[in-house]
Amino acid sequence: MSAPPTLSTPSAPPAVLTVREVARELRCSKAHVHNIISGKVHDLPPLPVLRIGRRVLVRHDALARWIAWIENRELEIQRGSGNFLADEDLESIAGA
Repeated sequence: MSAPPTLSTPSAPPAVLTVREVARELRCSKAHVHNIISGKVHDLPPLPVLRIGRRVLVRHDALARWIAWIENRELEIQRGSGNFLADEDLESIAGA
């Protein structure tokens, strides 16, 4: 008999994360994650969640898109302020 299919494999991240797991990924407290989810953190969009009863879950791909959106916004801010390093400058810093 074969094992039932699962949403994640050992090599792939889980499809959904708990608030604790999101806090670990973001290197912050669970309380801060709850504040982000509820839109209480200035200049950050709320993190999209799945609510199942009292459980609050975050899709891994939604977290990745949320982080990417914030990174892109920060790059645009840096470009606009003149505090932006060009690609060639980044390569010289990285030693490439």
